[in-house]
Amino acid sequence: MGIIQLKNVSFSYDNQIKPVFDQVALEIDASWKLGLIGRNGRGKTTLMKILQNQVEYEGEVETNLKFNYFPAKITEPQDSVRMILMKITGRDYSDFWEVERELDQIGLAEEILEQTYASLSPGQQTKALLAAMFADQNSFQLIDEPTNHLDAAGRDLLAKYLKQKQGYIVVSHDRYFLNQVIDHVISIDRAQISSFKGNYETWAAERANADEREISLNATMKKDIKKLEQATRQKQEWSRATERKKAGAPDKGFVGHKAAKVMSKALNIRDRAEKKLTDKKQLLKNIEIQDELQLNYQPYLGPQNNALLEADSLVLQRARKLLNQPLNFELKKNERMVIQGENGSGKSTLIKAMLGQNELIAKGNLKIRENLRISYLPQDFDQLQGTLEQFAAEKEVEVQDLLAMLRKLGFERTMFDYRIEQMSMGQKRKVALARSLCEEANLYIWDEPLNYLDVITREQIQNLVLKFKPTLLVVEHDREFVQKIATQTVNLKK
Repeated sequence: MGIIQLKNVSFSYDNQIKPVFDQVALEIDASWKLGLIGRNGRGKTTLMKILQNQVEYEGEVETNLKFNYFPAKITEPQDSVRMILMKITGRDYSDFWEVERELDQIGLAEEILEQTYASLSPGQQTKALLAAMFADQNSFQLIDEPTNHLDAAGRDLLAKYLKQKQGYIVVSHDRYFLNQVIDHVISIDRAQISSFKGNYETWAAERANADEREISLNATMKKDIKKLEQATRQKQEWSRATERKKAGAPDKGFVGHKAAKVMSKALNIRDRAEKKLTDKKQLLKNIEIQDELQLNYQPYLGPQNNALLEADSLVLQRARKLLNQPLNFELKKNERMVIQGENGSGKSTLIKAMLGQNELIAKGNLKIRENLRISYLPQDFDQLQGTLEQFAAEKEVEVQDLLAMLRKLGFERTMFDYRIEQMSMGQKRKVALARSLCEEANLYIWDEPLNYLDVITREQIQNLVLKFKPTLLVVEHDREFVQKIATQTVNLKK
């Protein structure tokens, strides 16, 4: 199919001191099923924009390939799905059958073509746009976060679909999904970009080994520096003491000369120590440190066996349409319940009902313990705006607590001066998440909290939940996360 070559590519955003990319050299075979991995804000989406020549950069990108990008921008969501897909693909009725073929392969019924795009669920929209993308078999596909908003069954279907394809870069943070659909990795780390053959597990093992090597070298370096600093202090103290005795010495010149030599030696030792310290900092600059997150969890003061949430034959509705079969569950203190179900089965509707929208309950009962302090993390967050200070004030959390949490989540200090609307989707998600972690709460309700979050942050949140064992109700489709943290799962059935 071809080759993509990046030659000494550099890119910086305005008012950002540290460049996103600095003299990057890469060669990508267009037959690869390539996973693009890295922490939020490291430039994954930016790299895709560079390939499409959508931003100004230094260096060269050499390729004869045409690129398609997911998700395509939809300007008129009230149009029919058919009209929108025709616009995206540049097709008419004569050759639209190729799009219909892809829709069938990805699990969408032909009937959705006559619906408005806005009426589709987020998962259906994702599948429709991917079908439009892969109808063009002569392009190299750039796929940005395709698993967001897809349920577990949808992710499995998408993985099966992508396995049949060849020639793409996919950005995803779903570890299970990546293991199924990629055979090469580009890793955007703190100080370098590297590529190698393998899937997510290959990359994770390589990253762990590299970090272990650097940490070991760092420990040795610290010991050396400590010895050098101690020798420096001793030499300097001897020199100063000699200078103080100089006044009473018979040969002041000799003593002064000797003291000067000792001081010079001490300064040389100090310079060596400082150089080693600099080397150490360079050595560690590529380690992705996972800081331990904190949670302001306040266990509910009541009997352990008392349910904080209880559903009895609960049926939900949206636009007077019944969404699910009768639902029964209890959530007790320190339990972690994962709500699962197909897209459109009412998972987010259930959360909204818990938060007080009683009109969403068609039948049955939903009981919530009185005086519960609930921290709610909504699914939608892309409209966040303003400064971090303004956001903290609006959400009534201490700004310093918020900033400290964001640092643990991998934010660079330079990002603190950015407005939220200037941040990437992953960074916006971290801002919303950090607010929830800082809030005092008896119960956490999180609606797809891992969307747009990098794999390292997902591991941090997983470890946080396992450490604090908060009372948690969460809608989430990341299979590995669910398997690790859930004490019970509730499946909403249509």
